[in-house]
Amino acid sequence: MPAGTPGNSCDIGIFDERGTDLGGPGFRGWSGGFRTSFAISRTEATPGYLPGPVNAGRWHVVLGPYQVAPQGLDYQVQVTVRFGTPGPDFKPDYPAGRARGRGRAWYRGDCHLHTVYSDGRRLPAEVAAGARAAGLDFMVSTDHNTSSSHGVWGPLAGPDLLIITGEEVTTRNGHWLALGLPPGTWIDWRYRSRDDAYPRFARQVHGHGGLVVPAHPFCPYIACQWKFGYQGADAVEVWNGPWTYDDESAVDSWDARLGEDLRSGRPWLPALGNSDAHSVPQVIGLPHNVVRADDLSRDAIIGGLRSGRSWIAESAGVQVDFTATGAGRQVGIGESLTVPADAPVDVRLVVSGVPGGTVRFITDEGQLHQESLPAAGTGAVTWRTTASLAAYVRAEVRHPLPDGTPGAGNTMGTTLPWGPMAALTNPILLRGTTG
Repeated sequence: MPAGTPGNSCDIGIFDERGTDLGGPGFRGWSGGFRTSFAISRTEATPGYLPGPVNAGRWHVVLGPYQVAPQGLDYQVQVTVRFGTPGPDFKPDYPAGRARGRGRAWYRGDCHLHTVYSDGRRLPAEVAAGARAAGLDFMVSTDHNTSSSHGVWGPLAGPDLLIITGEEVTTRNGHWLALGLPPGTWIDWRYRSRDDAYPRFARQVHGHGGLVVPAHPFCPYIACQWKFGYQGADAVEVWNGPWTYDDESAVDSWDARLGEDLRSGRPWLPALGNSDAHSVPQVIGLPHNVVRADDLSRDAIIGGLRSGRSWIAESAGVQVDFTATGAGRQVGIGESLTVPADAPVDVRLVVSGVPGGTVRFITDEGQLHQESLPAAGTGAVTWRTTASLAAYVRAEVRHPLPDGTPGAGNTMGTTLPWGPMAALTNPILLRGTTG
């Protein structure tokens, strides 16, 4: 194999006698490139696969050679059938749709997590324990291309942790999160952007009341970069795991789209941040979403995310309160403030948990205010604007650069212009009136 040439990668899955139609009922499991063998019976199955009847008929082993070296890819499929008395039916134990909660409040949750039911190395029990340890109120199960883990989450949820079922739909032209699926629901992934099938499956998720969220759209991995556009999406994942350059690209692209959407009168896309944690040492809850919701329930959390009433934190140790006040009214993240166009609007961010951090206020005109936090990491920053000058305001809180300086965004070179993100808010919209 020539130097610098990627090696072979081949995914595997299976469809039963009901066929391989796109979105059809025959799906029985998928493990991508994570496994080389699997087993299915009426009672149990290898993680990633669905237990159930093994009926007579033509089954299909599905191979996905998504990376093929120049010398080609050799493979062999061996099928072993063992006959015997059928065991009892598998009975899924789905998580409840509601946890105890605190009424209308801010709830923390990670919406992108993997287990051994796809390509993660953590058991579901370890993921649930990790969510609790991270101080989360909810989590979403998003194993790749399979619903097989949905039926094991029931005993792992509880009054203190809402577990929502979902899927990471891993196409060859980008990945997307289907959040808030009814337990047991599977979304097909076998299409490219040129196939014009994505809108069909986005509608399927919407029909279930769920969210369509393009994931890590600038991730450099094979088949990860997002090629489907954002029509039909409900939000976009702009921060995925520890902060890196591709997150900078995602935030910049999202911010540009905010201004365009508001100018054109289109609905704007909220930003999400998730850990995408697969295994140790990846940290569950780095980052996560802090959502304003009426209750700790699947519908309320999904509704809060859809409306953009959320911000992103690197950990439960970071807290922000972001408001805009003008003409006798005050609004928060994801809300709109309508005021006379030239009336003063005071934007205020209260922060804790980011020692020496840098606060940035960004509008459709770009960054218009920057200020450093004290060494203790707790402080408040206030800035005055008008609706005639800013169609929206959003806030970022950054850690210092490696040399301890705050960053100014006006340097060119091999390093990022700002320190890692500590918190990122969705915008507050400012709408001006005349007369």
